Amino acid sequence: MTVGKTTSGNSTSWLCDVQIRWMIRRDMPEVLEIEHKSFEYAWSEEDFLNCLRQRNCIGMVAEHSERIVGYMVYELLKDQLHILNFATAPWARRQGVGTRLMDKLVGKLAMQRRQEITFEVRETNLPAQLFFKSRGCHAVEVLRGHYADTDEDAYQMAYSPFGADTISLDRAKKNRLADWDDDRAAA
Repeated sequence: MTVGKTTSGNSTSWLCDVQIRWMIRRDMPEVLEIEHKSFEYAWSEEDFLNCLRQRNCIGMVAEHSERIVGYMVYELLKDQLHILNFATAPWARRQGVGTRLMDKLVGKLAMQRRQEITFEVRETNLPAQLFFKSRGCHAVEVLRGHYADTDEDAYQMAYSPFGADTISLDRAKKNRLADWDDDRAAA
């Protein structure tokens, strides 16, 4: 992934001015503000803290002019990085913040160790789906009823800088039409 200039009418200098650093405790009020403005079913402070207390979970923030403009929480797994939470402040979207966060994560991949990034996106979160697709991610599976809060489906998505053919597909690719046809045939 490469970092380029934004095309919005706002400042194109954001990409250079955004710093990515480790999330610390005093970032939590701004992170929670972004979380609640971004998601109907938001994580609580306790959710963040419980996750970040785990040895294999890492939180990072994007900072611009001493203000948190985005964050990500991800998990280190044996052969992949798994994004657990990812958001940009609503007023800072389309400024390259999400791109910088993704670029930071992609920089942590290595051919010999972790080779892909995986995550789930709500079926109704089209802006996130389009953003991640623009960054080279692929939907690899539909997870039926994945979200307990709404029973909403999720798209399992994955990214590999080594090419889409290197994404481990121990999970079979699925699509709704194929499932629908299988359901009708069984009836």
